[in-house]
Amino acid sequence: MADGELERRVAAIRRFNRFYTRRIGVLHDHLYGSPYTLAQVRVLYEIAHREGPTASELGRDLGLDPGYLSRILRGFERRGLVRRTAAPSDGRKSHLALTDRGRAALAPLDRRARASVAALLEGRSGTEQERVVEAMRAIEEALGEAPSRRETCFLRLHGPGDLGWIVHRHGFLYARERGWDERFEALVAGVAAGFLRGHDPERERCWIAERNGERVGSVLLVAKSRIVAQLRLLLVEPEARGHGIGGSLVEECLRFAREAGYRKVVLWTDGGLHAARRLYERAGFAPTREERHRDFGHDLVAQTWELKL
Repeated sequence: MADGELERRVAAIRRFNRFYTRRIGVLHDHLYGSPYTLAQVRVLYEIAHREGPTASELGRDLGLDPGYLSRILRGFERRGLVRRTAAPSDGRKSHLALTDRGRAALAPLDRRARASVAALLEGRSGTEQERVVEAMRAIEEALGEAPSRRETCFLRLHGPGDLGWIVHRHGFLYARERGWDERFEALVAGVAAGFLRGHDPERERCWIAERNGERVGSVLLVAKSRIVAQLRLLLVEPEARGHGIGGSLVEECLRFAREAGYRKVVLWTDGGLHAARRLYERAGFAPTREERHRDFGHDLVAQTWELKL
């Protein structure tokens, strides 16, 4: 490549960097009027959306100096925002998690970040908005890690065809992994149809998790009453499990439930779904009722779990 061509492209990228950092407001000392810097908010966000990350994992993935990250984490611990739990397999390692105070501190920042991005897209057509998203995805793919290592994942609201995908994947995966018959698929189809027919977008949501452009997970939050919401149809594809996607979906449900004014979230699960139960426990849910029954061709243990917000 000629030196002149390289310099032209470098200048174009630097110009875009100046434009975008100004538009999203990251040039200020503190982000969104909070007492936290951009790096601090990013660390809080990553802890919230991963399942027990270690400090070394955060430092590696965020490209932060270990000493700098250590100071950030010590500050969070002093403020009661983050807690450490010794790893069962290696006492020298600690898993990080947000406390209730940490989640409360992150929630308004997350809302402001969403509002800031929404403001960038306001007044533009759906086609123009998609052009922006596709351009950003192209930059991420071109400058990111090799495809074999990349694990880009994000959550979005449902669109046309997503509820059909949810029904299909529940029916297929529960038949393959649990041996449940078509009556379970019929149950899921009924839930999906009810959601599409009458959901209130101000109080009910469906999220889809995508990784590298492919759907890999889902969850619904629906209203049971004015103050009680129900978490339904949580699913993570087998190849995407173990990357914190399930935890991110549940956390998104709880964030929205608090914003919508619910006081409690309930869910139903089967006692044999051990990974799901561990995920619900980490999110703060507790079992309140258990009942043995036979359905979908098997003897099952139906469990109701609740979380007060």
